[in-house]
Amino acid sequence: MTRNVHRPIGLAQLSLLHTPPPALVDVAAVAGFDFVGLRVRPVTPTESPYDLQPGSRMLRETLSRMKDTGVTVRDIEFLLLDGTDQRDTWLRMMEAGQALEASSITVAGADPDTARLVGTLARMTEDGRGFGITPTLEAISYQPVASIAQAADIARQAGCRIVVDTLHFNRYNGPGAARQWDALRANADLVPLLQLCDGPLARPGTRDGLVTESRSERGIPGEGEFDLAAAVAVIPAILPVSVEVPSDRRVAELGDAGWARLLRAGVDAVLARGCSLQPSGSPDTAGAK
Repeated sequence: MTRNVHRPIGLAQLSLLHTPPPALVDVAAVAGFDFVGLRVRPVTPTESPYDLQPGSRMLRETLSRMKDTGVTVRDIEFLLLDGTDQRDTWLRMMEAGQALEASSITVAGADPDTARLVGTLARMTEDGRGFGITPTLEAISYQPVASIAQAADIARQAGCRIVVDTLHFNRYNGPGAARQWDALRANADLVPLLQLCDGPLARPGTRDGLVTESRSERGIPGEGEFDLAAAVAVIPAILPVSVEVPSDRRVAELGDAGWARLLRAGVDAVLARGCSLQPSGSPDTAGAK
């Protein structure tokens, strides 16, 4: 198979959640990925905390593996903005991200007060400038900020950007769901990273089902029913994509490296189809890191 040679391709931490960052860098290199996304703080109580703060042993090991393999870190995660004062938390995350030379920090909106959320993100965006890190707001299908249109409107007011996850893009069924594709096309300029996974068109019937699918059992790109090629075709051809496919069952069966290789093959196939849909002369995005 001919691999995509223009678009950087990454492996998100959630695809191998229990693999520590130094080992994730090695696995990504073996499987042919260009970059990784790292969790610099745990999201749930069951996750292992990875200490990537400046001066930590794990940071030194991760940076050493990055230097040896050429794999970089593009994004760090994850912070749920719920209306409480989390500035100390995101400053610590940004310190770790700067040490890793990341360019973005993924957040989600759980604050039902939109004006307050805009203010929080604006302050976070201002703080991020000192670290070279931009917040990217992810629309998550079971959180208050669930649609591309919502996320884009908030991001434009706050001066930050959005990250698009194809699972949540397809799972959103609230107001304006029929216009999700229009919203993505209209706001493609805000997207520095597209996260790819696949799945059936049928949506889990409960919020718990959506959460379980999101965190532990997604589909390899190309094996499900999402129109991933169309999503790839919307964004400029040099922008990065990251594969975010947790599957506890298949990781146990295949091991870390086997799972990563399978994900890379799936992404390559999707990108090949997406390139065939992309209009010739699609503008490059200046400053894409």
